[in-house]
Amino acid sequence: QVQLVESGGGLVQPGGSLRLSCAASGFTLSNYWMNWVRQAPGKGLEWVSGVTSGDITYYADSVKGRFTISRDNAKNTLYLQLNSLKPEDLAVYYCARVMVGGTGGMDYWGKGTLVTVSP
Repeated sequence: QVQLVESGGGLVQPGGSLRLSCAASGFTLSNYWMNWVRQAPGKGLEWVSGVTSGDITYYADSVKGRFTISRDNAKNTLYLQLNSLKPEDLAVYYCARVMVGGTGGMDYWGKGTLVTVSP
C-alpha cells in the first residue's frame, strides 16, 4: 500500500539548516507531483514546495531562496533542504502525493516531522 514516512526534523537555531526526507513506498515517486506542506502551531496548512513528475519545482514566496526540494528516484525518496531557518518556519512538515487528474488535491500524506527553530 502507499506509504509516506517523513524524517529529519529537529531543533535548530535561527540561521541553521535541516534536511527533511520523505521515504515513499507502494508507488513510484518519480511518476507523481509531490508536495511539502507545513502546519505551524495553531495555524492552518501552508503549501511550501512542490515538484512535478518532470522535475519542475515550485516554492512558496515565504521559503523561496531558502528551501530546496529534490528527489532521489533510486531511493524513492523526496527531500526538502531547509536553509537560513527562521523562527516562523517552526511547524510540522508533511510530504504529500498529488492526485493524478490535475485537480491539485493530495491523496496520501505522511504523518509529519516537527521542525523547531529556537535560539
